[in-house]
Amino acid sequence: MLKLKVKDKVPCTETRKRTRVQNVVQFALKQKWNWAGHVARFDGNRWTQRVTEWQPREGRRARGKQRRRWRDDLVQLKGATWRHDAQHRQQWRSDVEGYFQR
Repeated sequence: MLKLKVKDKVPCTETRKRTRVQNVVQFALKQKWNWAGHVARFDGNRWTQRVTEWQPREGRRARGKQRRRWRDDLVQLKGATWRHDAQHRQQWRSDVEGYFQR
């Protein structure tokens, strides 16, 4: 498409900029953040809301390296109050855009 070769050593970011193709990982994360904001604004009785907040009965996780839960990324970057922050749609949207512009 751009007639580049490996020996040209053009970075992926430059190639994406020229072709206007988005980074798939960033796109997926952005969609996840948008969905998280959407789910956080649901009423508490909906299935998606209950699954997001579900805690195992014993409250403990297995030994060893922990598997990442769906909300772990959100808590890591926004803190434990991400659900409260998502209630304000415009602020949440600007936070998401600011995060992905870095």
